[in-house]
Amino acid sequence: MRLWRTAVLLGLGLLWFWLGPLVPLLALASLAHPRVRRAWRPGSRVVAAWALAAVVLTGLVVVAPDGLLPLPSGSGALVTPGYTGRPFTPQPLSVVAPDADAAAGDGPLGLSPEVDSALYGTDQCGGLVFTSGGRLVVLCGEGDDQRLRVVDADSLRPLASKDLPDPPAEAGDACAEVSFHLDGLDRVVVPTADRRILVVATADGAGEADLTTEETHDLTGVLPEDDCLLAVRPDSDDRTWFVTRQGRAGFVDPLGGPPRLLELGEEVDQPLTAGPDGGVYVVTQAALHRLDVRRGDPVATWRSAYERGSGRKPGQRSQGSGSPATVLADGLVAITDNANPRMHVVVHDAADGARVCQSELFDDDASAAEGALVAVGRGVVVANTHGYDGPLRTLLGRVPAGGLARVDVVGRECVPAWTSEAVAPSATPALAPAAGLLYAWTKRRSWWGVDAWYLSALDVRTGRPAFSVRTGRGVLHDTHRSALALGPDGAAYAATLAGLVRVRDEQR
Repeated sequence: MRLWRTAVLLGLGLLWFWLGPLVPLLALASLAHPRVRRAWRPGSRVVAAWALAAVVLTGLVVVAPDGLLPLPSGSGALVTPGYTGRPFTPQPLSVVAPDADAAAGDGPLGLSPEVDSALYGTDQCGGLVFTSGGRLVVLCGEGDDQRLRVVDADSLRPLASKDLPDPPAEAGDACAEVSFHLDGLDRVVVPTADRRILVVATADGAGEADLTTEETHDLTGVLPEDDCLLAVRPDSDDRTWFVTRQGRAGFVDPLGGPPRLLELGEEVDQPLTAGPDGGVYVVTQAALHRLDVRRGDPVATWRSAYERGSGRKPGQRSQGSGSPATVLADGLVAITDNANPRMHVVVHDAADGARVCQSELFDDDASAAEGALVAVGRGVVVANTHGYDGPLRTLLGRVPAGGLARVDVVGRECVPAWTSEAVAPSATPALAPAAGLLYAWTKRRSWWGVDAWYLSALDVRTGRPAFSVRTGRGVLHDTHRSALALGPDGAAYAATLAGLVRVRDEQR
């Protein structure tokens, strides 16, 4: 290759890194001129050299162990801020909802935050939870290629891995995603695609990371082959409840008897939620159900239908509500409906299902929820995911409608507390009650076409931004419908399309 062409290519590479994808797009557009094409027409040796370099680079990424390399960051380093805002002084919340999904840690405060990442290829992980020893447990892959991993929270490298069973052919891809939890012994309780519930230890007798199945609950005798387990959840008495895609719910007998089953008759897209009073909540495609145990069997205590609107909204996977139930303080439970032109937060009395109040959210024909609500005392924070139908929706600096909103229950009214224009396209936010901060995985519109992602912290009382730290650039940093997790080490963790990212305050 001529030296001038090498110099120009290097210059274009630097401009791409600094300014973003508009640089190579303009360079490609210049090839429309015949003289430019003739000047840049490569010879066979040049083509072979570039092809060899691409093969070698791809091979290194493929053969490298998971977690060894950081997530690659894309272009636009100069035209996207690395940090905005200022460190936040903790303002602990006085009332915290009894939701089991509350944050495990306090989260970063914006003190010279550090960003670390680990590349896991195309094996996206989700459902991040922490053991009592501070290790991460994640479920990676989907459909017929799922595996559990125990991950070191400091290095972000996997310590143990376990493949889960493949689904039978009759089930298809109906249960591409499932949810799991840890029990009181740090064991993973996870539904499998072949209609079993596994209880898997996360450490051996010496405390080393290990994934050994200790119990198996076989439900193939009570569930048909074309149905599949969607989620499991413990209730306040440590029964393991389950729900299936076709609307069968029940629990595993803690004394070893046969599983107890209840037919809801409505398809389910959302995980289970358990309340402190023994109730278990299921959001089907038509209604919110409360289930309880009576004389050793599951029973439906009440059912409350919600507005279904016109069906699946842009970017929403569910035909009905896009959120599971969220337990609030003072015996309340909340969901979002699927109403048009605007969805509502709908709050119920957990005891009898009576509707307490509801409140419209966001703009006409631009509201949807695809993930759990964040409980804040007697209120909730909702992330608007309308329009997010996958990573392509956020390419070249684009963002969907977005927005965050908090709604509080005051007496028997749902009162909007604040709204924010922050765009969290798909990740469920996380709350740090001890800090008074809400964390969201956000993206900003860029006229330079740069895809920069941020961990943004908001004052949960007012909705005002506290700080944002850039976590990476490029589509690989999209969390794609996973949830943020706050660890016991005070760091925030996210599972992206290609790996894990951690944000923590400067280590001293």
